[in-house]
Amino acid sequence: MNIVSVSKGFPDQHACIAQLERVRFDEEPYCPLCGSVKVARKAENDVVGRWNCHGCKSSFNVLSGTVMQKTKIPLQKWFLAISLAVTAKESLSSHQLAPDLELNQKSAWYLMRRVRAAMAAEESALGDQGSFLRGIVEADETYIGGKPRKRNRRGGRKPAKRGRGSSKTAVLAAVERGGKVKAMVADDLTGRGILQFIQDSVDP
Repeated sequence: MNIVSVSKGFPDQHACIAQLERVRFDEEPYCPLCGSVKVARKAENDVVGRWNCHGCKSSFNVLSGTVMQKTKIPLQKWFLAISLAVTAKESLSSHQLAPDLELNQKSAWYLMRRVRAAMAAEESALGDQGSFLRGIVEADETYIGGKPRKRNRRGGRKPAKRGRGSSKTAVLAAVERGGKVKAMVADDLTGRGILQFIQDSVDP
């Protein structure tokens, strides 16, 4: 799904919530907090997608327990960011995303961090042969944490290091040509560690 179809298909908060409810609840709403199906939609007109649980007496919405929980970023921008992250041929940085979604860089970084974490968790949960990448696969390392700020150069301090040796989080990623992506936070960037990641990610 490209960004044009996302924009047309989910033009506002109501449309996004309706889609998430269809996907998550599958016509049987339940409380994400206790699992009870004894729930009822809140009657408040100014609250979108809010539910009451008669089991644990709590209030929730379809975002409860997800990476979008309590977000203040409009859901359409989440949908667009996910679409861009899935279809991007190269790593999508928050500096690239921010102007596209009319967000500040900090909000774009927060959003992409959540999206990447969810994607990595889904890949990890597969845990079988079906999760292996096949065909032509390209692998590389990247460092997440944003560009060094100009103030790092003040007061005689040395510029922040880039690449290996920096304080940024190292991430290894493998991309199946025209297909899936596998990524993980890298604790070992030696040849042995990278080889192990490739062996765990690519169908031999």
